[in-house]
Amino acid sequence: MRLAENDAPAAVSDANAALEALIKEDEEKRARAAKAAKKAESATGKSYLGAGDQDLPPAAAAGGHGEVTVLDAAAKASQGTEAPIPAVDEETLSLYPTAAQCGECHKQIYDEWSSSNHAYASISPMFHKFEQKFQELTQGTVGTFCVRCHQQVGTQLGEARQTPLWERSQISREGVSCITCHRVKEQYGKVNGERRVEPGKIYEPVYGSGDKSVIKDVLALKDTYSVKTSKDGRGNDIHEGMITNDQITKSEFCVSCHQVAVNLGIKLEIVWDQYRDSPARKAGTTCQDCHMGKVPGKPDGYATAPSAIVGGKEINPGRKHANHSFVGPGYSIAHPGIFPHNVKAQAISIKDWLEFDWRAGWGTSDFEDQVANGKVKASFPKRWADALDREDAREILEENLAKLDERDDIRRQVMENSSQVDGPNIEGTPQVGRDLAFSYKIKNTNSGHNLPSGSLGAQPQVWVNVALLDPDGQNIWESGYVDSNGDMADLHSLDVAAGRIQTDQQLVNFQTKFLTTNVKGTDREMYLPVNFDVDPLPHLRPPGVPTTVLNHPPLVRMENHSLTPLGEKLAHYEVPGHLITKPGKYRLAFRMRSRAEPIYFMRFVGATKDMEQGMNERIMNFHAFAVELEVAG
Repeated sequence: MRLAENDAPAAVSDANAALEALIKEDEEKRARAAKAAKKAESATGKSYLGAGDQDLPPAAAAGGHGEVTVLDAAAKASQGTEAPIPAVDEETLSLYPTAAQCGECHKQIYDEWSSSNHAYASISPMFHKFEQKFQELTQGTVGTFCVRCHQQVGTQLGEARQTPLWERSQISREGVSCITCHRVKEQYGKVNGERRVEPGKIYEPVYGSGDKSVIKDVLALKDTYSVKTSKDGRGNDIHEGMITNDQITKSEFCVSCHQVAVNLGIKLEIVWDQYRDSPARKAGTTCQDCHMGKVPGKPDGYATAPSAIVGGKEINPGRKHANHSFVGPGYSIAHPGIFPHNVKAQAISIKDWLEFDWRAGWGTSDFEDQVANGKVKASFPKRWADALDREDAREILEENLAKLDERDDIRRQVMENSSQVDGPNIEGTPQVGRDLAFSYKIKNTNSGHNLPSGSLGAQPQVWVNVALLDPDGQNIWESGYVDSNGDMADLHSLDVAAGRIQTDQQLVNFQTKFLTTNVKGTDREMYLPVNFDVDPLPHLRPPGVPTTVLNHPPLVRMENHSLTPLGEKLAHYEVPGHLITKPGKYRLAFRMRSRAEPIYFMRFVGATKDMEQGMNERIMNFHAFAVELEVAG
């Protein structure tokens, strides 16, 4: 029986009322809903129907796996399609086409997207660890706040927030997928992930810029291009038309997920605030111009390429091409069988991939030869007991690892195109026994936002690493070094706390930090804007004064070390004279380093050692150079 209102939580009661109102709009929808519910009952063994409620499917406000929300029901009804069935079956999922389906015709765009941060949004192990920790600290009160951007379609379908990847739908695992942007018809301009994907089969029109679209020409020659716009017939499935949404080419389109205020009203993602007041916006440069243009990180125009290849024929080959790799400094630490997205890899389950020890060399010629010769004794899971299976999997892995290496090159281009280093400027004449003072001028040449930007507070990190090598090649002084875990030698380093290494007093780190007020009234750096000092549980109380008045929540603020658009910083260093003991040619080496997450923060959220290793392996070095200087005796 359906729960009475006094037996159900208020949210469930409200959901029932909303859904009931929707269904009562016409009897035809009620009949279809009842038929769908019976189908679900037969498939799952769950009883959804009460004796007096034969035509009413249940509300899915609880958000369990395989259920759909009232919002999703309303979304489907607004499309003129039948109301959703209670379980996410193939019919429901067909209303949310996957990127792999779109890639049948838009191969170049799919390849670009497949290794992008958008494609990584749902896969990221670090996202899941952080999100779980955030839920724990806030006692679950944030609900779907994080996943509604990172797994928007899955959230819209009603997949439970905590559902593991291997139990999620493919479209949910794709994170920010094609339809996350190209099935959005409204110009929301709201923050914190507030927008909705329009349900519709692969055949439904998509929303785009409309720039020189020739889809009508293709549809007029379906047989020539071997395409179809319904389940009947032969050929590739394509969308029946393009609807122009002007906002998709504007920076405002990116606001929803790239301007985020978290608990207490503090801003975690602040790119829009930075862009809104930037020289780039005043000049008319958009987010897309730098992040989807032909030169990573620079508004130097767009490449041209076919919009699609249909039936072996290039469609509109001279069309402006927006690069869907969405260039940026982020990178993957997931198992390379799971990410980048690869249609061939999807034939193997996520659980099986996670059992494949790619670091040990499984599937490589060298490893398999040693196993065959008895030089290596290994115990394999049942799925990977056959050497041929391991070798086939390794081929897929090599494809994905090559894509990750390509991504690293793009990351480097983005950072070097967005910054400039001048120096070193040596003060005085270098001499044995005398302090050596020098400086570098570091400039953010990006006119659109700070360096670094993105999610602030805990991440990302950009810092300077400088070292002085004596005439014998010995490193006699360094700043920006890391400890045994990979952390910089500051107050978060476990090695510094244990006295194993010294604090780096000259560290230049552009990372923004959260500061919370402790019980004594002074500030301290924290991983998250949560005060842990007094109560066993974090205490998050809404302020009595609006944050718009204070500019930050009481007891929490952000200490910004990043460079503003076109801003610069003079990094000063001084090598103690007692370290310079001999005359001759010294080498002063410089590099900037970029990492997506600090290791201390990864440890805080419960990341595995393998995750930490992956984060450290792909630290990016850029603007690396060295100069020689003569030290007089």
